[in-house]
Amino acid sequence: MLPASTQERLLDNLNTAVLVLNDDLCVSYSNSAAEMLLEISEQRALGTSINSLLVDQVSTLIGLQECLRTGYSYTQREAEFLLPSGSRLSVDYTVVPISDNGYSFILMEIQARDRLLRISREEELLAKQETSRILVRGLAHEIKNPLGGIRGAAQLLDKELKEEGLHDYTSIIIAEADRLRNLVDRMLGPNQTFKQDPTNIHEVLERVVSLIEVESHGKVRLVKDYDPSLPEFPGDKEQLIQAFLNIARNALQALEAAAPPVESPEIIFRTRPLRQITIGHTRHRLVLRVDIIDNGPGIPPDFLKNIFYPMVSGRAQGTGLGLSITQSIIGQHHGLVECESEAGRTNFIIYIPLEPTL
Repeated sequence: MLPASTQERLLDNLNTAVLVLNDDLCVSYSNSAAEMLLEISEQRALGTSINSLLVDQVSTLIGLQECLRTGYSYTQREAEFLLPSGSRLSVDYTVVPISDNGYSFILMEIQARDRLLRISREEELLAKQETSRILVRGLAHEIKNPLGGIRGAAQLLDKELKEEGLHDYTSIIIAEADRLRNLVDRMLGPNQTFKQDPTNIHEVLERVVSLIEVESHGKVRLVKDYDPSLPEFPGDKEQLIQAFLNIARNALQALEAAAPPVESPEIIFRTRPLRQITIGHTRHRLVLRVDIIDNGPGIPPDFLKNIFYPMVSGRAQGTGLGLSITQSIIGQHHGLVECESEAGRTNFIIYIPLEPTL
């Protein structure tokens, strides 16, 4: 028979998340896969009631108690676990009762459904973004060429006009042509050369927080929940500041415009490392996850699926380019931006690989 330490090492090397619950339904063991999946270390998980991880507590607890009483195992499909970050995780799990020397335990094997769903959703999102970029670039080319002609003609006309009052009209034509050209340039995204310098994500976020603090005049609580162990990664600091600032400003504007007003408005900036994460078709050993969470009114479901397209805005005075530019900048860093929203909680999730990507 294998020694207990060897058995534990074998469990730690499984890709399947495993929890062991005692007869009080508290965690007495979790393997490495469970720590990563549930975003909680074994040390913190030990002695924790399974209640703290459950969304549908009543039916799950009844099933676990029945498992202990009868000694029969069962499998639950499409259950939801509540993670420490506040997000929900869709899983399938199997529970097996175990009796040893008068003690009763439950072995819970957990398989994440979210990973496959997320990969499929990301591939669809990346495909839509690529289609959008192709359309925008084609449209920009068709717009900028005649704009240059209109502006040049207006300048020539301006020189020929004798009446002083008529110069106002040519000035308007030139100014509006310039405004349209600038708008098209913004639709195309950042045109600076992309840099790959060692970048600390917390330096980027600290700059964003300081700017939002000034713009909010201290009326919005800004919460920083950082993981200091995160390493530097190759990136463009200035472009990343712009990307995260676009999201944070959207959150601030949503809180300021909320009706009725949010009682205690806040924006949370959270950083965490993730291991073995697939972005698009590429699997990364280590990935940075940044969450920017506000407790505003939320984004309507019908609007949510289109928020990363250019010219789509929920505000009358908005250009609808901020999130499109953000997605473009994060895409240059081989990452992805997602959004989860419901009334009272909107979470923009940014994934960036921490290792160099060729």
